[in-house]
Amino acid sequence: MHWFKRKTYPDFYNAYAESFKGKKKPLEATRFVVFDTETTGLNTKEDYILSIGTITVQDFTIHVADSLECYLKQDHFNAKTVEIHGILKAGNITKIKETEAIKLFLKHIEGAVLVAHHIAFDVAMINQALQRMQLPKLKNKLVDTGQLYKKTKYVKDNKHYSLDQLCTTYNITMHDRHTASGDAYLTAMLFLKLSALLKKKKNRNLTLRDY
Repeated sequence: MHWFKRKTYPDFYNAYAESFKGKKKPLEATRFVVFDTETTGLNTKEDYILSIGTITVQDFTIHVADSLECYLKQDHFNAKTVEIHGILKAGNITKIKETEAIKLFLKHIEGAVLVAHHIAFDVAMINQALQRMQLPKLKNKLVDTGQLYKKTKYVKDNKHYSLDQLCTTYNITMHDRHTASGDAYLTAMLFLKLSALLKKKKNRNLTLRDY
């Protein structure tokens, strides 16, 4: 007789999964981790992560010290995207294996709500890396600043509002654009501005969702 065996996962993943158990925190106490990935392309099934950058927002304040930046070693590389993100296959930047980068990322985002601009892409890239490690998908609740903008403006369309567009709209100076850490910081600034606008709207609340 064959008994069903529950799949076991490594300790680092179990610690990550356990971090979401417990009472729901109020928004003021919630730790939001704003993140971005730079990648070899836009195909979430075939492309790979080049770098991950994060920054934390808590109590509606950006905490620069609570951040993560890592660059990943590349077996797969697309030279055409270098002109966008500037990340070379070689170069002097210290790079780590994908498995190590994902371990660091999971540790950093324990118990947090993830925020990104058009977050579905970045989440899909992380989930593909997790799949290569034979691990389940991300468990964090998510906030998409692209959707948050539409909510604050009562916009109901299928337009793609870029980070550049919204930074210009809200007078956010664009430094280090198209670096993972730089884009995470810009998105954090945008998140704070949109959150403040949302507070002023009647019957409008910050929506946390899964993907």
